[in-house]
This record gives sequence, structure tokens and C-alpha cells, in this order.
Amino acid sequence: QVQLVESGGGLVQAGGSLRLSCAASGLTLSRHVMGWFRQAPGKEREFVAAISWTGNNTSYAESVKGRFAISRDNVKNTVYLQMNSLKLEDTAVYYCAPVFLQGLRYYPLYNYWGQGTQVTVSS
Repeated sequence: QVQLVESGGGLVQAGGSLRLSCAASGLTLSRHVMGWFRQAPGKEREFVAAISWTGNNTSYAESVKGRFAISRDNVKNTVYLQMNSLKLEDTAVYYCAPVFLQGLRYYPLYNYWGQGTQVTVSS
């Protein structure tokens, strides 16, 4: 049974930082391209970042480029999202998932989501 557990969210002031973690069980992350998505209230879930199997290649949504950094530790079976210079519009529930690239977009590989972790940015 696949389990993805996101953690590290919280309440932070604009300009602050958070580091999210995604731990997996029942799934060997090193065999997957991994991504982070987020969903703000009343909005559709959107892609945030992705990282290749080895961690050598990363991709980011334009809205977070230069502020967020995705990384992975395949030994710990964990993926991270370092978020700096947070803005009010970064407020959302953040999810991780195995992904695949089709065209220029990343999509979740499975129809499965963890519980996510809430990130709230205040002014």
C-alpha cells in the first residue's frame, strides 16, 4: 500500500521560509520522478516543482522559480521542498507525488494523494 506523508507546513510571515518533507512507504521514490503540487482554496491543484530520479534535473513553475528548491534523498526515501521568500499567494495545501512529463507539463503518475501539508503565509 502506497503512502505519501507530507510534513513541515505551518504559519509563516511573508518573506519567511519553510522546508517541506515528503516521506514514502510502499513506494521506492528513487524509481520515480517526484513532484510537488499545491492547491489553494477555491482553486485547482497546480504543479510546483519536479525532480529527476538522480536529483540532477529540476523543474519549477514560473511562480516559484528562484524562491523554491526541490531536492531528494533516495537513501531516506524522502523528497523536500525548500520554500524561501514566501508570498501570500503561496498559501495552499502542498502535496507530493510521483510524476511524469507529457509535453511541457508534469502530471501525477497515480491517482493517489497524501493528506498534504498546509502552508499559510501571513502579512
